[in-house]
Amino acid sequence: MSRIAIKICGLSTPETLDAAIKAGASHIGMVFFAKSPRHIDFDRAAALAARVPGHIRRVGVFVDPDEELLQRAISSGDLHAIQLHGKETPERTAAIRTKYGRDIWKAISVKTRADLGTGLAYISAADMLLYDAKTPEGAALPGGMGVRFDWKLLQDFRHPLPWGLSGGLDANNVRDAIAITDAPLVDVSSGVESAPGIKDVDKVAAFCQAVSQL
Repeated sequence: MSRIAIKICGLSTPETLDAAIKAGASHIGMVFFAKSPRHIDFDRAAALAARVPGHIRRVGVFVDPDEELLQRAISSGDLHAIQLHGKETPERTAAIRTKYGRDIWKAISVKTRADLGTGLAYISAADMLLYDAKTPEGAALPGGMGVRFDWKLLQDFRHPLPWGLSGGLDANNVRDAIAITDAPLVDVSSGVESAPGIKDVDKVAAFCQAVSQL
């Protein structure tokens, strides 16, 4: 397994899940957000979770979820971590962490250096920050659109929590992204797809291979 953690997000089929596992992913992401082309239902989540070896972490991705969605998704996906990708406040984030006893990843939307500072408010609420590109105003999705931010913004930044890098990554640029940011975890979704929501097993393998060579 790579020294750098790899999360393949938005997996929805046994074939692509198996490809991610075989390629060396340390985390797999299941999306529970109806507007996303990567959204899966609870039955599919349970079927996928049953295929995941014990050493790989299962992460559920949510956007401003209600309690029923969280409860059913955590149970069906047997989730280790909850990734919050909406406008969840530190208070709401902390409440979810306390109630469900799972690691909490909070996505921080980044366009400018000042945006990085918003993560400070989550020091006592989350276990990890995931820096992702800020999507265009009015976009239907908060992430997974292949948008990236200037990775140099992360240079010399003192991270308040463990963190990962997301947004616009693919096999061709992930090595540069890691070299610039020294990211301990990289998270990819659209960068390993042939079409929105359709993972490509060859692209998944290429992405993991690029990271593993570092």
